[in-house]
Amino acid sequence: MKLSVAIPGSALSDESLKIDKTRKISVLARACAIFKIDTIYVYQEGTNKSEGGFMVMILKYLETPQFLRRRLFPIMNDLKFSGVLHPLKIPSHNTPVNAKKIMAGDIREGIVVSQKGKKFVDVGINQLIQYYGDTSNGKRVTVRFKEGYPRLSVKDIDKSQIPTYWGYSVKERANLFSILSEWKGNIIITSRKGKPVSSEQLSKYTKSDEPTLVVFGSPERGVHEIIGGRMNKVQNAKSLNFFPNQATETVRLEEALLGTLAILNAQSTS
Repeated sequence: MKLSVAIPGSALSDESLKIDKTRKISVLARACAIFKIDTIYVYQEGTNKSEGGFMVMILKYLETPQFLRRRLFPIMNDLKFSGVLHPLKIPSHNTPVNAKKIMAGDIREGIVVSQKGKKFVDVGINQLIQYYGDTSNGKRVTVRFKEGYPRLSVKDIDKSQIPTYWGYSVKERANLFSILSEWKGNIIITSRKGKPVSSEQLSKYTKSDEPTLVVFGSPERGVHEIIGGRMNKVQNAKSLNFFPNQATETVRLEEALLGTLAILNAQSTS
């Protein structure tokens, strides 16, 4: 089952301090990595548009291998509390190794650099590898080694060709309706107004070859309130309640994300 999620940037509005907002994004990123989320869509909702951009930046920072972060992310105030972020430790976050340990078939993330008019890729080993692909200087690239040490030649590879989970991508959208109207596949709307979730209902998604988008509302408004009268224009959408008989007044986004994805994961492996 190929899963993506849509979450609101306004989910940070219930945290007053930037360090707490940073911690919350870290929990969201970890949940998405644990359950192999393909794409995280962050949609604008509410009046504070900057929080969506902050969430996108931290999510991208966390997904980037540590040895590439200094080159791809300049020093900025938004990363002031990056020390509280928990590492994802996904397969793409290979730690730097000695070049002699590289074998044909190894896949690594790197950054394209230029030296003396030629392009190379830095993949976190103790030497640069000549690069003949189309990615421009300063950009991140995924490569597979055609030959191991000592020849060390690489070629570009698409994430879809990698047999293991390689990380999520992050996309920002101006509003939720634009995501739902463009989505090609199944849509699960998480809502306390939805039908209580059941194994029978979930089997439709876990056994489907179509990608599934799981949509979450904001602290102030649920998905139905956000979409309003345009809900009947959303295709292939089903509202489900993953927390029936909840004892708390609300379920926070980080709780809803972990709980919902855990239920979907359990159903897909049963």
